[in-house]
Amino acid sequence: MTVTATTTSPTRGTDYTSNTPVKRRRSVLPLQFRRLQDRLVAYGLMLPATAVFVLFFYIPAAYLLYISFFHWSVLSSATKFVGLANFRILIHQPLFLHSLLTSAYYTVVMIPATVLLSLGIALLLKEAVSSRRRGAGIWRGAVFLPHVTPVVATSIIWVWIFNPHFGLANFVLTHMGLPALGWLESVHWALPAVIIDSLWHSLGLYVIIFLAGLSMVPRELLEVARLDGAKRYQIFRRVIWPLISPTTFFVVLLSTINSWQAFSQIYAMTGGPHGGAGGPAFATTTDALLVYQTAFVYEHFSLAAAMSLVLFGIIMTLTLVQKWISDRVVFYR
Repeated sequence: MTVTATTTSPTRGTDYTSNTPVKRRRSVLPLQFRRLQDRLVAYGLMLPATAVFVLFFYIPAAYLLYISFFHWSVLSSATKFVGLANFRILIHQPLFLHSLLTSAYYTVVMIPATVLLSLGIALLLKEAVSSRRRGAGIWRGAVFLPHVTPVVATSIIWVWIFNPHFGLANFVLTHMGLPALGWLESVHWALPAVIIDSLWHSLGLYVIIFLAGLSMVPRELLEVARLDGAKRYQIFRRVIWPLISPTTFFVVLLSTINSWQAFSQIYAMTGGPHGGAGGPAFATTTDALLVYQTAFVYEHFSLAAAMSLVLFGIIMTLTLVQKWISDRVVFYR
């Protein structure tokens, strides 16, 4: 019987004391280098947008905060630190307080009107699409078209519509047996006329947002509710409304911000022969319009900066309150 002995030659990575192969440690440098490279690429792609955002938002906002504590003029290099004097002036300025009340009235009317009208139109369009009626796409385009039209051009058309002497609005009212109104020349009806224009111009955007929210409602839930004998208003209240509550919150939030910043329609419709922008008798002077007039008409830039900060504080406070309410009311799936 022959016994054959085999010998193993020592190889790299062998521990000669325990005859146990030793695992080689891989270098972590290439992996770290790849991660660093990926980060540099990501930062490089983000740099252009970040630079634009910093240049046109953060730097102007910081400088706005700076000049609000000074007596500053664009035509003079001399500045004087006045502390909170600009804010104290605003508290004792009746026109500023009046502009805040006007902005609040504008916002309180715009928000429920925007939500109800845009949601109602979205439900009608959704019903037309689900039933495969002809022309549903045309109606969608017609509803969204006013939002993409120039604000100033359409506002001028609305000035002609609300003309108290030969406008279309009074023509319709008189043919319905109602009295004609002064509209933009009336202290009481000038702001409602602006609100009608604003609703007409902005509804298309909110309708599209609601349509997107309605498209996310599962059809199975609607079919089950119908099979259980639920009526349309019950289906809307118990099924559709809770599921589109995040969309509703977004519309309310966006409408609140846009309403407090309303400027273009008011400036275009109430300027000229109607007593100047914000007229008549400051009936349509909102806070955003007063900021513009204070800075570029009366050249009190420091006071306008203080007004802008107050407006920012109001919008931020309302946003946080709405966020607090949404955490308790909005249903997120």
